[in-house]
Amino acid sequence: ILKFFSLKGATKDMGKMLGGEEEKDPDADRKEEERQEALRQQEEERKAKYAKMEAERESVRQGIRDKYGIKKKEEKEAEAQAAMEQASEGSLTRPKKAIPAGCGDEEEEEESIVDTVMKFLPGPLQDMFNKK
Repeated sequence: ILKFFSLKGATKDMGKMLGGEEEKDPDADRKEEERQEALRQQEEERKAKYAKMEAERESVRQGIRDKYGIKKKEEKEAEAQAAMEQASEGSLTRPKKAIPAGCGDEEEEEESIVDTVMKFLPGPLQDMFNKK
């Protein structure tokens, strides 16, 4: 036997959830607009508060930079970029990247690996290998 519950003791919200008709609040639009405006105002106040805090932090950071002679990361990058531009000012091509020594330079005759290993061997072993 199935028992059905009645909506007799249910609240208005329960009635809505079960598919009942919603009651239209005549002031609902006005209340929603006021709520949205309050949220916008709170968000603006929060942003202003954090902007003020960040400005205070930046002034402290700048004081530390001045005290210890530290440059900002952006300033360092700008100086490096200016140096690169000035170095390649008269050139029509982009600046060459630094090539580490030994890469592509086949002109120099390098010692063989055996010679390098021989340097690190003790004297009697060196003599033994040199006799061959």
